[in-house]
Amino acid sequence: MIRHAARRVSALLLFPALAALAAPPPRNVMVYREAGRFAGWPANHGMWSWGNEMVVGFEIGYYRDSATSHAIDYSRPAEHVLARSLDGGETWTIERPEGLRPPPGQKVAGVPTGAEGKEPVDCPGGIDFTHPDFALTARMTSIHVGPSRFYYSLDRGRTWRGPYKLPDFGQKGIAARTDYLVNGKHDLTLFLTAAKSNGREGRPIAVRTTDGGKSWRLLAYIGEEPPEDDFAIMPSSVRLGPRSILTAIRHRRFIEAYRSDDGGGSWRGLGRPVPDTGRGNPPCLTRLRDGRLVLTYGYRAEPYGIRARLSTDQGATWGPEIVLRRDGGNWDLGYPRNAQRPDGKVVTVYYFNEDANQERYIGATIWQP
Repeated sequence: MIRHAARRVSALLLFPALAALAAPPPRNVMVYREAGRFAGWPANHGMWSWGNEMVVGFEIGYYRDSATSHAIDYSRPAEHVLARSLDGGETWTIERPEGLRPPPGQKVAGVPTGAEGKEPVDCPGGIDFTHPDFALTARMTSIHVGPSRFYYSLDRGRTWRGPYKLPDFGQKGIAARTDYLVNGKHDLTLFLTAAKSNGREGRPIAVRTTDGGKSWRLLAYIGEEPPEDDFAIMPSSVRLGPRSILTAIRHRRFIEAYRSDDGGGSWRGLGRPVPDTGRGNPPCLTRLRDGRLVLTYGYRAEPYGIRARLSTDQGATWGPEIVLRRDGGNWDLGYPRNAQRPDGKVVTVYYFNEDANQERYIGATIWQP
């Protein structure tokens, strides 16, 4: 009897160790790195996936040391590029589609662009958002009051059509980044950041087109306008049900969540799934195939790195923080985007540095939630 009890105790003690072995530790891979360059901000551009084929957008400029700002040389040109993986994020190749070149004379966060593209025009509409190889990216001219535009692809990002104008929706300015939900063949909801009433960034809005991008209408503001010393920007959204949407919003020091149950027409706050990001970093909200939600973000305080949280109740509550990596050299990192592979693992792509005095690069962490 004593021997049987001892075996049961041994099994119970062993179980946590076996459970830990069931999920392999996060593994980091390189997407793009080049000495003397600054690569950054995947959350601004977007990430798309078709099984093990994944595409992520980001920016490449030139590195310049800075103690207070992003380590990018604002006097030299930058370019928009894509990285593509055909093996679930294990290896990546860089692409430079001509159709994604910014309009002539545009600056991005004060950085002049490289090879010039076309001026935005009115969209004729009729875009099939349900095309199996569809992708859309929305881009801004200014984080405050500049106009915005969008491009779309029907061949998994190899070629792009656009740029097409986005309206200002009666706002002082629109700072578009890529966050959208497809509702139907010509029906899409886009989540944007509008300027605050003082003309500075920003507060999030939901807008919608039902004619394939020809016309757009404002659905609602998401939350109240932030106070002077804060902003609410860079929404990341998932569909919870036919009419239910959850979005996560970046603030100056935290991440806040909102839910809509009428297709984006009205919103209610669900609190702060991340009460402190160190210095402010945008969220990436992803719905896993098993129904759980994963929220990833850069952590801009020591130990600098990339973190995540999981929710099993549609964002009502969130589990403990998961540290994907903690080896960052300083705060200039993050802006993640996620894609889930067919085997269930998540590929989280972000910009990063292990040394504050070296180039910024695009990395990815492959991990099992």
